[in-house]
Amino acid sequence: QVQLVESGGGLVQAGGSLRLSCAASRSIFGINMGWYRRAPEKQRELVAIITSGGSTNYVDSVRGRFTISRDNAQNTIYLQMNSLKYEDTAVYYCNAYHLGLSYWGQGTQVTVSS
Repeated sequence: QVQLVESGGGLVQAGGSLRLSCAASRSIFGINMGWYRRAPEKQRELVAIITSGGSTNYVDSVRGRFTISRDNAQNTIYLQMNSLKYEDTAVYYCNAYHLGLSYWGQGTQVTVSS
């Protein structure tokens, strides 16, 4: 069982930055983690993933602007979001995939004003 709590969302102007955090209730060592988002009236999409070994991948729309990272000692992952665009507006969810099970946080709202 892994409980995840996201924080760091908010309202920002286009071109601005935010850093999201996701704190886990247990060690994330050996666990693949990721960030997803759901924009209004759209399906949830994968934004970025980071493997247990630290490899990363991004959806094309955020590559070069967003950076996912992890701190295993703090049981936390981060999503640094720069050059934010209006279309980045969404609820952002943290995900942990462990032993065949997927765990989700409650989400944090990111709103980018144009």
